[in-house]
Amino acid sequence: MLLGVVGADGTVGYISPRAPVSAAFVEKVKSGGAAEKRFRFAQACVESDCAQWTGSRCGVIDTVVAAAAAARFEQAGTALPRCGIRASCRWFAQAGARACAVCPLVITDSRDGIPRG
Repeated sequence: MLLGVVGADGTVGYISPRAPVSAAFVEKVKSGGAAEKRFRFAQACVESDCAQWTGSRCGVIDTVVAAAAAARFEQAGTALPRCGIRASCRWFAQAGARACAVCPLVITDSRDGIPRG
């Protein structure tokens, strides 16, 4: 699923409703470089089939929430961002609104720095 678009500041702007990723979409974005630097994707949690699974939880969101707390990051405003997957989101199930606050900051492809739109 296409969840959002990475902005020039490196944060995710969500699209709603979520959109399935088609073969035509993949072909179109291939020419622009790594799609993970420009778009945010989501898929179903595969739990123990994922290297980030701790045995009972997703380690990614636990790490990000802890880092945000250590940096004293606070989300501006109190409203949750519009999101097309919240009802089935593993991160939201684990960390609630704290997950939503940091989710736009998560970079899925950081091999050569902060993504730019």
